[in-house]
Amino acid sequence: MHIVDRRLNPGGKSFANRQRFLRRARAQVRKAVRESSSSRSIKDAGKGGEISIPTGGVHEPHLHRSNHGGVRDYVLPGNKKYIEGDGIPRPEQGGGQGSKASDSGEGEDEFRFALTDEEYLDLYLEDLELPDLAKRQIAGAQAVQWRQAGFSTSGPPSRISVPRTLRHSMSRRIALKRPKADEIIALRAEIEKLEREGGQYEALVEKRKELEAIIARSKRIPYIDPVDVRYRRLESNPKPIAKAVMFCLMDVSGSMNEHMKDLAKRFYSLLYLFLNRRYDHVDVVFIRHTHEASEVDEQTFFYSRETGGTVVSTALFKMAEIIRDRYPVDQWNIYAAQASDGDNTSSDNAVVLGQLNDVILPICQYYAYVEVGMDDEDDHPGAGEPSTNLWRAYRRIPTDEPFAMRKVRHRRDIYPVFRELFARRPEGVSAEGA
Repeated sequence: MHIVDRRLNPGGKSFANRQRFLRRARAQVRKAVRESSSSRSIKDAGKGGEISIPTGGVHEPHLHRSNHGGVRDYVLPGNKKYIEGDGIPRPEQGGGQGSKASDSGEGEDEFRFALTDEEYLDLYLEDLELPDLAKRQIAGAQAVQWRQAGFSTSGPPSRISVPRTLRHSMSRRIALKRPKADEIIALRAEIEKLEREGGQYEALVEKRKELEAIIARSKRIPYIDPVDVRYRRLESNPKPIAKAVMFCLMDVSGSMNEHMKDLAKRFYSLLYLFLNRRYDHVDVVFIRHTHEASEVDEQTFFYSRETGGTVVSTALFKMAEIIRDRYPVDQWNIYAAQASDGDNTSSDNAVVLGQLNDVILPICQYYAYVEVGMDDEDDHPGAGEPSTNLWRAYRRIPTDEPFAMRKVRHRRDIYPVFRELFARRPEGVSAEGA
């Protein structure tokens, strides 16, 4: 996002002051975009709009004389109340007049920014990435990266190299002995001196002929010749593409009510938007499961009303089967995002843990588990023992595994939880479990 400050330069405002103001404005816009996620639908996340920031958020600091402390002498004209030695009480706190206050309690933000769809998405998905994306390449899957490779004598005007052009022009003029402007000025001064003094007709004629020759030579050798112009040349450089696949595992059993399914679908919608926005070569595999798991297309994943019992291990077995058939682990980065209400058959929890620890997590770059629930529930991560058996089972996964889990109870929690799971982290730092 680029902000152009078109205000007139006030007195005492340097370039550094303006840059600090723009940095504060960008930070406030970034904060406003993230706060708008709580009131904006996921379907409208890719749409731009107006973002307003408070005046106080971009207030420019300034130096002023403090009214507190010290001893001051005042001359008050027309004084009939005080005599020398009397103390004047300070005004009560809050008694001053606000410069921008409103008696009606309404006001208007000073700055409003109209963001395009591209700018809004860039800020909305800023500092998000797939963790530990390894550089694995599939034959034929290469991207083309352009890099500078010297200079050429032809090209578009946008790639002209002014320093290199002037360098070639200077070399050519030195080689051809193009007269300098100072030489012409000095020669004309000599001619004027000879004309004033008189008596040196032959010398005057010689100087005039020399001046004409110099001027003619200067016209024949231009300042910049077409042979001097140089353009930056670009060449394509094949670059391997990091291939990745994201497995979306969603529980659609009978224990998942409409509120829970809505939260899960909103989370996956945001994930799908993020992957399509940030990555060109990421496959998304949709898996729905009840007591059985099946791979479905996008339409079925988000809009099908299928329901049934709950066996979470079926989704993990289906994921492992698809990886063996289509996604070799030495060529693909494997990611998974699971959404469930935490309800599972008690006898299946041991199977789930075994499948995760022995098969899934060793080949996964990252596994995220999101547990959805009702917004009136009181159990939150860190507030006592969770009530769901699947959450308790996942708590036994070792902390050094690429695994993270969070709880979502309300629509407003989806975006903050998503940022926690997929925030850009320093190398070697992984997301905490809960």
